[in-house]
Amino acid sequence: MKRGLLLAAGILTAGIAATSAISDNAADKAALAAVKARQSYMQLNAFNIGLLGGMAKGEIEYDADAAAGAAGNLAALAEMKQLRFWPEGTDNATLGDEATEALPAIWADGSKIGEAAQAYADAAAAMNEAAGGGLEALRGAMGPLGKSCGGCHENFRKPSN
Repeated sequence: MKRGLLLAAGILTAGIAATSAISDNAADKAALAAVKARQSYMQLNAFNIGLLGGMAKGEIEYDADAAAGAAGNLAALAEMKQLRFWPEGTDNATLGDEATEALPAIWADGSKIGEAAQAYADAAAAMNEAAGGGLEALRGAMGPLGKSCGGCHENFRKPSN
């Protein structure tokens, strides 16, 4: 009887431990999926900004259609609902620098992340209006767009070494 009770207790304990490990693993997978989604989002932004920046610097020949397309992509990306990309606990202090460069400041009380995101959305909308209207118009919108990117990266992303 005692042996059966001990065996049952052991099985129950192992089951609870396994369930806990599976649960933690699922949470880790969800956190890493969110990080991957936002990194993919940032890559799409960088891809489009790279074209516009190249045109603004004269490294890429200005093409009104290509510029308008890239700027339209930025405006659409800025309007995406991103809440699922940014669950609490997906910062570099929690997941490590190898997983993400997002600083815990994003989720801190009084964080200005919402204002920074809105500044980016406004700059992306302005670029969308300007990009197809000539190289000088694109160049005029490039500064505010870059500044809005820096507003997040300087305050909410781990500094690059």
